[in-house]
Amino acid sequence: MVEPVLTRIDPIFSPRPWGARSLAPLFPEKTNLQELLGEAWLTALDSQVATGPFARKSLGESWRAMPAEWRGTRSGSYLEFPILVKFIFPNDKLSIQVHPDDSYASKYEQAAGGRGKTEMWHILWAQPGAELLIGLKPGVTRELFLEGIARNTVEDLFLRYSVQAGETYFVEAGTQHTICPGLIVCEIQEYSDLTYRVYDYGRVDAHGNSRELQIEKALQVTRFNGTRSGRVPPLPLHSPDANKHLLAACSFFATERWDCDRTTSIEGDSAEFQLIIFLSGRGTLHDSACSYFYRPGEAWFLPASLELALLQPNEPTSLLRVTAPDPKLLTRQLQNLGFEQEAISRVVLE
Repeated sequence: MVEPVLTRIDPIFSPRPWGARSLAPLFPEKTNLQELLGEAWLTALDSQVATGPFARKSLGESWRAMPAEWRGTRSGSYLEFPILVKFIFPNDKLSIQVHPDDSYASKYEQAAGGRGKTEMWHILWAQPGAELLIGLKPGVTRELFLEGIARNTVEDLFLRYSVQAGETYFVEAGTQHTICPGLIVCEIQEYSDLTYRVYDYGRVDAHGNSRELQIEKALQVTRFNGTRSGRVPPLPLHSPDANKHLLAACSFFATERWDCDRTTSIEGDSAEFQLIIFLSGRGTLHDSACSYFYRPGEAWFLPASLELALLQPNEPTSLLRVTAPDPKLLTRQLQNLGFEQEAISRVVLE
């Protein structure tokens, strides 16, 4: 039997034409970069596991090899790791794009994994005036959207959000969107890289080539009648040892933010593994066998069979706790804690 232990996952850094030359303060070693880095993939299938019995294996290999009780009774049926967590560092606008849902992807995108992409964004840092474009204004039709692309006025058709650090946004599959510069974002998403790009601001590479657009597919999956996407108000969770909020939850992920200034228990649940994503602070993580130092920018996998871990901060620490939930069960649990259904439905987006 493989004993459950805390397991760190090392990130993979991805170049992007809209990326940055510094990823500080999350990754202070990544400054004065020669190429533009746009994303740090914390739980990519190719990410290397750094600690525990699967050290030096990829996350994908480790997931397939680990005991079922590590994966949990709820997510053990996934053939591949189900949640992708990224940090995004835009120094320019991302392309305007949309992602398909599972129904479309399973029918038309089997070669790309057959999974759609619903995601959420938690804003870690924002310059004054930073914005997100999420969803089309009411009344925007397919024809108006195509006209906006042709006339380079497509941004005028979007709902704009002025952004502040600490806010959370839900982006349901089928929602046209983009991230603007002046932000650092933590993205939690269904594990998929299916993106249909419709507008790229005229960017070209060093050879003068534009990135490929997928306008026809994008039109097929865009929900012109609206989605549940937009800003999500956090739901405060009562806890004696940390300031906790449920940020957003759906069928693919649930994310809490914990702000800790004292020793904090992380209790296990045999149904679900946990991901701990450190945003700020330093300290020590403890399981029954070992202790490990943590720092900002790290992702840790906690097996479902790990009954208890302890976080001991040396300085105030902020983290995201991510799971693969059962939304109906989560709703019942929140109801039992006394939350009104109206408040729950704003953050648990079934």
